[in-house]
Amino acid sequence: MTPLSMNMPIGDGFLLRNLSRADADSLARYANNRNVWRNLRDVFPHPYSREDALGFIAFIEAGSGENAFAIATGNEAIGVIGFHLEPDILRRSAEVGYWLGEPFWGRGIMTRALNVVCDHVFRNYDVIRLSAPVFAWNAGSARVLEKAGFIREGVMRQAVYKDGEVTDLLIYGKLREGSDA
Repeated sequence: MTPLSMNMPIGDGFLLRNLSRADADSLARYANNRNVWRNLRDVFPHPYSREDALGFIAFIEAGSGENAFAIATGNEAIGVIGFHLEPDILRRSAEVGYWLGEPFWGRGIMTRALNVVCDHVFRNYDVIRLSAPVFAWNAGSARVLEKAGFIREGVMRQAVYKDGEVTDLLIYGKLREGSDA
């Protein structure tokens, strides 16, 4: 599947756009942060290098079935947001995921980016449900999801082992408008 093409302003000088090899240095700079890594799955490396960024960009460009976009200023990528379509009995669902460079936290950027991606998925795919897992200690991400219309649907108790700690996994979901009637 070819990734969607995106180049969309999200306000305050930020935009969502396709990733490119030119983003590798800025992605490595912002991703190579323990506070970012701590809130992501272990497949996200730490430390995070330019080579890691180039590998991720190549994976997306190869049409892996993942769709990921740079969250960017006019000059550089400062984070990534994306989704993947679920298989089999979950085929009408997609999971969203994201990260943002720590200097940009708390400014509403991620909520705006998430709203754009949700609208884009619901408009372009036969998806009726979006999901997002969040580590219980990540209150900021939970708040982003709630501000973007996601509902906390459940808790998988002690499901996550990350950074030497066990924590709960919060499950958030958002339905396509009109699909919950």
